[in-house]
Amino acid sequence: MKSPLDPRHRRRREAVKDLFMQTFSQPATNELAKKVMQHYPALDSIILKCAPQWPVDKLNRIDLAILRLAIYEITVDKKEPVKVIIDEAVELAKEFGSESSPSFINGVLGAVVNEYLKPINPTRTEDY
Repeated sequence: MKSPLDPRHRRRREAVKDLFMQTFSQPATNELAKKVMQHYPALDSIILKCAPQWPVDKLNRIDLAILRLAIYEITVDKKEPVKVIIDEAVELAKEFGSESSPSFINGVLGAVVNEYLKPINPTRTEDY
């Protein structure tokens, strides 16, 4: 598991908490969470496309918060390598989610990468 002292992990952890609380009508205070919330419609359509058997309104709320954050970072923010974002999302799922959350999160994010980040050179995959 990532160190709680790692600033990137701490920032994502706080954003996930805020996004989760927001699903219960609590106002978000974390800046990253506020940015993610501005993109909910687009993020939710990506989730629906990449996990069609799991409608957004039926997803575990913590899994939904983690997916929204990771998909935002992958498709909009683009400040971290995709591998780092996925690893962090899986770690957050281990920390906050159910037993099946890490594999579910990893699978959906893998589908997001395959669908939205087409490699320019198909033989070079180390960036993805």
